[in-house]
Amino acid sequence: MVTRLNYATTGSKAYRAMSQLEHAVKNCGLESSLIELVKIRASQINGCAYCIDMHTKDARAAGESEQRIYLLFAWREAPFYSERERAALEWTEALTLIADNHVPDDIYERVAAHFAEEELANLTLAVVTINAWNRFAISFRSEPGTYQPQQTITH
Repeated sequence: MVTRLNYATTGSKAYRAMSQLEHAVKNCGLESSLIELVKIRASQINGCAYCIDMHTKDARAAGESEQRIYLLFAWREAPFYSERERAALEWTEALTLIADNHVPDDIYERVAAHFAEEELANLTLAVVTINAWNRFAISFRSEPGTYQPQQTITH
């Protein structure tokens, strides 16, 4: 597979706009582990190899367990996720596959039971943003395997 376009440099205004969204997601107050799980799950659904590679690396670098990463595609059957995480993952799937059933009320009710309104808006932004990144990476064939996570500095 050959990369079609380096959107980080070629589409600099688009990339800057996406980076601002990403900054908002990163600083929204939701748990970083939850955000990484959401990013991985949406990327799995969309089949974005680049983003799966990136976010599994970021999750591991942040201390996420291999077991939880490996079983994320089958989170409903795995006992390793909290009720809050399960609600977020169900919300992620509903939003990512929005054309299928337009986010049913029962899914909204389940996620709203675990997230305050602002948190739910921020969770939605995280899902929307990773879905947009997936579309950039898939469309322009970003090469998986090249991403390296930033080193965490501890004091």
